[in-house]
Order: sequence, then C-alpha cells, then structure tokens
Amino acid sequence: MTTIRKSSLAEEVAQRLQEQISLGAYKPGEKLPTEPALMQAFGVGRSSIREAVRILANSGVLRVQQGLGTFVEACTGIDEPLPQRLKRATADDLDEVRLLLEIKIAQKAALNRSATDLEKMESFLRQRKESALIDDTPAAIEADINFHISIAEASGNSILTDLYKTVAYHLKNHFLAQFKDAANFRETQQLHKNLLNSISAQDPQKAWQWAQRIAQHIKDEPTK
Repeated sequence: MTTIRKSSLAEEVAQRLQEQISLGAYKPGEKLPTEPALMQAFGVGRSSIREAVRILANSGVLRVQQGLGTFVEACTGIDEPLPQRLKRATADDLDEVRLLLEIKIAQKAALNRSATDLEKMESFLRQRKESALIDDTPAAIEADINFHISIAEASGNSILTDLYKTVAYHLKNHFLAQFKDAANFRETQQLHKNLLNSISAQDPQKAWQWAQRIAQHIKDEPTK
C-alpha cells in the first residue's frame, strides 16, 4: 500500500480499499486489518480510517460488527466499480447499453420533464444541428451526448441518469473514431426533433417509439 497525500483522505482511503476488495486482496467474509494497521498502511489518521470504513459500510461493501471488527460483505453484483468495468467493455457492448438506456429515459422524461428540462434539450438539439451543418463532428458529438444526458436528467431517475452519463463518457472516444464527418447527425436531426416533441407533449409511448427509431438507425448505420 502507498501513502496517500490527497486532501479528501477518507474518500481516497475508501476508494483504495474498495479497489483492493475488487481485486481480491480481501475476500467476502474476511476481516479487515485493525485500525492501527490500516493507519500505518495508508499513512493517515484514525478519523480518516473510520470515515472511510463508514463510507464503505453505508454503500454495502463492508460490515462493522461491534466488538468483532470490520468484515467484507459478500458480493451481490459485479466484482469491480462500474466505471472500471466499463473501461474493459467493447465499444459495441457499450453502445448497446447506451441505446437501451436512451429508450427508457425517453419514456420517463415524457412523464416527468419540466419546462427547464425542455429548454436544456432544445438548446443542445440546436447546437447539435448547427454543428452538423458546418460538419464540426466533435461539436456535434458533444451536443448529441449532452442532449441525451438532458433527457436522462429529465427522467427523474438519478440511477438511470448516472448510468447513462457513465456509459456515454466511455463511448465518446469511440464516437470520435467512428464518425469521420457529421453526415449521420444531419440525417438523424429530424428523428431527434420528433423525440423532443413527444417529450414536450408528455407522450411516453411516442417518446419510446422515436427513441427506438433513433436506436435502430444508429444500429443499421455502417461504420464509416
């Protein structure tokens, strides 16, 4: 273990501990070292160790048993943090997950969107169109991602929003490599406009259908 020299010590210790658990340094059901041992290993004080343990206990990674110690909880999901897992995913797998999420968030956004949400969507969709018309592909990609993130935020489901943001972040470089020009963004602009209109009209069925149309168009689009 390396000594930590960051300002947010407790959060950094929690992150390092979770990484070690994910990598198998500590197995499910295994007891963590004592506080003094962890203090020495990470080079931080007792309060930072206790706060890190509290963070991981609240997230279900650790279990604190009074008088017995701190234990690693049995894993009930993937064995590593999601952002780390997504780094290893193929572009095709990431894209499939993204498209599935876009369909669901479109439906939820139609039910829960606010006037402020619509303004954000309209702004990003306008940026998407303007960037595509002048063939500024990076800007079109950025605006497209932001448009769909604004839909995710309007869905009212913070987990869906976080999932979409995480997947989209990891796909951005893939988009830059895939799209050599902005033709695809010009071709799908009206589909995105129809999606926005259905969300504005609070029609979840049409929002679902337009999101599916967009997903199918992207799926059928040959790699450039």
